[in-house]
Amino acid sequence: MQPLSHFAKGLAYEQHACLFLEQRGLELIMRNYRCRAGELDLIMRDGDTLVFIEVRYRANHSFGGATASVTLRKQQRLIAAAQRYLQQYPSDDPCRFDVIAINGNGQCTWLRSAFHVHDAN
Repeated sequence: MQPLSHFAKGLAYEQHACLFLEQRGLELIMRNYRCRAGELDLIMRDGDTLVFIEVRYRANHSFGGATASVTLRKQQRLIAAAQRYLQQYPSDDPCRFDVIAINGNGQCTWLRSAFHVHDAN
């Protein structure tokens, strides 16, 4: 059996994160929204809040692990992609950016409101 490609692993971790969040009451709106500005792994609803979710996997904690991999530049790309999404699908609901960090054991750490638009400017 051949090992999974990088792309297939990414999809599997996104599915794992999606199930994790659905079990906690969030509702999936869209997966892998892509635009020129970047990509949003998961877009979900948490009550009346629209949540843009970045899924990160790291097998070990070298260099800070999965959470540290959401750099300022990555945050800026996520914000730009979210702005594009909201132009395409307007909403007056509050929005937030969450990160799901998955470690080598498959354990999820959920960082709600991991960053804000004003943090990345």
